[in-house]
Amino acid sequence: MKHDYQIHGMTCQGCRQHVEDVLTGIKGVAKAFVDLEKAEATIEMDSHIPLEVLQQALQEKGARYSITLPGHEQQHIPHKEKMPKGKGTGTYYCPMHCEGEKTYDAPGDCPVCGMDLVEEVSMMRTSQTQYTCPMHPEVVRDEPGDCPICGMNLVAMEPQESDENKSYKILRRKFWIALGFTLPIFLIAMSEMVHNNPIYTWMPMKYWNWVQFGLSIPVVFYATWMFFERAYRSVKTWNLNMFTLIGIGAGVAWLFSVFGMLFPDIFPAQFKTEAGTVHVYFEAATVILTLVLLGQLLEARAHQRTNSAVKELLKLAPNKAIRIVNGTEEEIAIDEISKGDVLRVKPGEKIPVDGSITKGETSVDESMISGEPVPVNKREGDGVSSGTINGNRSFEMKAEKVGSETLLAQIIQMVNNASRSRAPIQKLADTISGYFVPIVVLVSIITFVVWAIFGPDPAYVFALVNAIAVLIIACPCALGLATPMSVMVGVGKGAQNGVLIKNAEALETLNKVEVLIIDKTGTITEGTPSVEKVGVSEGGFSEKEVLQFVVSLNSLSEHPLAEATVQHGKMKDIEVLEATDFDAVTGKGVTGEVHGKKVAVGNQKLMEDVKAAVPEKLQVEILQQQKKGKTVPMVAVDNTVVGYVVISDAIKSTSKEAIATLQKKGIEVIMLTGDNEDTARAVANELNIKHFKAEVLPKQKLEEVERYQKEGKKVAMAGDGINDAPALAKSDVGIAMGTGTDVAIESAGITLVKGDLQGIVKAFTLSEKVMRNIKQNLFFALIYNTLGVPVAAGVLFPIFGILLSPMIAALAMSFSSVSVIANALRLRSIRLK
Repeated sequence: MKHDYQIHGMTCQGCRQHVEDVLTGIKGVAKAFVDLEKAEATIEMDSHIPLEVLQQALQEKGARYSITLPGHEQQHIPHKEKMPKGKGTGTYYCPMHCEGEKTYDAPGDCPVCGMDLVEEVSMMRTSQTQYTCPMHPEVVRDEPGDCPICGMNLVAMEPQESDENKSYKILRRKFWIALGFTLPIFLIAMSEMVHNNPIYTWMPMKYWNWVQFGLSIPVVFYATWMFFERAYRSVKTWNLNMFTLIGIGAGVAWLFSVFGMLFPDIFPAQFKTEAGTVHVYFEAATVILTLVLLGQLLEARAHQRTNSAVKELLKLAPNKAIRIVNGTEEEIAIDEISKGDVLRVKPGEKIPVDGSITKGETSVDESMISGEPVPVNKREGDGVSSGTINGNRSFEMKAEKVGSETLLAQIIQMVNNASRSRAPIQKLADTISGYFVPIVVLVSIITFVVWAIFGPDPAYVFALVNAIAVLIIACPCALGLATPMSVMVGVGKGAQNGVLIKNAEALETLNKVEVLIIDKTGTITEGTPSVEKVGVSEGGFSEKEVLQFVVSLNSLSEHPLAEATVQHGKMKDIEVLEATDFDAVTGKGVTGEVHGKKVAVGNQKLMEDVKAAVPEKLQVEILQQQKKGKTVPMVAVDNTVVGYVVISDAIKSTSKEAIATLQKKGIEVIMLTGDNEDTARAVANELNIKHFKAEVLPKQKLEEVERYQKEGKKVAMAGDGINDAPALAKSDVGIAMGTGTDVAIESAGITLVKGDLQGIVKAFTLSEKVMRNIKQNLFFALIYNTLGVPVAAGVLFPIFGILLSPMIAALAMSFSSVSVIANALRLRSIRLK
């Protein structure tokens, strides 16, 4: 009989083959065929096999895959393997996404790749600071005050330390311990290269071997023991990875050294020193383990910033709000707000939840949502969003969306989802290791068997030593250094040129990018309003006089557009005259008296209110500027419009050249903006951008990224605002302007310090150079192993009588490491254009 099933958890052809092999090996299965693209399995069986049996067989091979009937969702089936223990405070996932969307409730190691699980920051948090008594910690209150037991002042409770920070501190302590014991071992071993070694005058070599042995114990059995646990787990589940190589290579080197130190007489003379002791490799084992631990420490430090984007978003949400009940104001925690509550928002405060204004008028800074720098005027009935900042007027609002329903919460969730749904980039070293590990182990076993059967006496000693030599020369020190060394130097080079690289994935993917999506405000443009032009009517006031009226009146206003004109006046050395009878009309502009004349600066509605006539020619000029998407406040003096001011978000001087260069590289440049259609079209035309979209929300930017990715294209996203964060996180490479928000920077893989699009061109060049260097390093790392493994296995012995002792194997391994480091350092001299 034949049945079809749905397979969950496959990500590559290796997964497909693994699942197919497992299913085929089940008793009663005649044949199994697995389709990766359809995620389906067709199984021919002698008699019906329960679904639970199939599932159990898959889970016993790594807990990575699951099988269901067609049309059924993936279900969780308990696995025999121990899950990570400990009391977790959030959701934990593998940073390599080995198991797709699978998460754990506690910290630990990924059962597939052995990496430390990372905690996801979520909206589930205590929004209100709590207070406790320093003498009686059982007393916990939501507000400061006195302890009801002893009367002492309550103090704010310290936030709990994150699991990420705890892991980093533990690794840091272990690294310093490992380094402290490894360094003397290394010095003792290297002293053998010194003529007439002075340390041998203190005591013989065999005792120094015991010293190295004693010093290595804390390194192996404490500081780096977790690597051997991961290696054991990788072999047990047959998810071979870098830790498999580390565990086998370093473990065998250490065990061989102990064996040689305890039983030196059973080894042939060629494996002994002049003093009659067997060559030991405590330094090779401990140095390898300490270097790997250093890599883990740097990785843990990077993981501390993995969720920084969400943490920055969480800062936008205020902890408290003012609720009005029967005309009385009361301060409450955000968690206590319910739909329908009436809240008061004071000037400069963050709006606590989504809702609508019920009383009052104001201007709201919505740049965290729209990315646009100009505040939006709000009146009764208009909607307001959580996290946006109120202007200089108080208002009352009705809560309509609270908790996870707010726009801010949705953006946070989008960033989280986009970060976790990113497909993992298969590292070259891991790919090589996937084939390299079993091949090396197999060669080592074959070497032992052949020498045990056909080798000269003592056959088993030759067999053991040569098998160990194969494993030692295959030790992954250089293989492990190949990528991080190039990345380390490349990242430093990028930093010198204003290009900050957050992770190696960004460098690896950037030179494959086909589509670049860029935000307008703050990315292509400066991101702040500035005066572009001052227009005047013929036969009236001069440009300087009109600007003086504007600056004198606007110097009393707090509106950002007014501030732009005042700054422009300072640049032009305009004298500020005294203004009286000043009045700011919400949503329209400002009025007052300057130098004995009635002056009004604002939009068409204000001109109508003050009954100011607009000359026909001036009206035409103003309309032309408005069609280009510019903000054009008019200037009226004594009830006649005498001029206007063109305010815009200026295009950065380097944007046009950078975009043209990227287009020449064959990259499709697309502009997305929350600004209006006219402004977007004007900017796109000036920069020769063929494709653009205006008035897009954060979710729509994310959808655009996903749309191109579904077409099979590699997508880079460049932006600077909170509204860009979801798209930056979801894109294959996120590029943030260093002049933008912390959230955008933390969501991106690359940050341009100067906020200059020319930095993207430099980043592309850097990516190409670094990836080429990594491939060269992998060649250097493997060439010695490739040539050394057959020599270590003894293929030259029958003809030339040459054997590769573990000492020479370790030397070859060292040469490969030196080659890798030297080649990586060449990146310091490359030029980025």
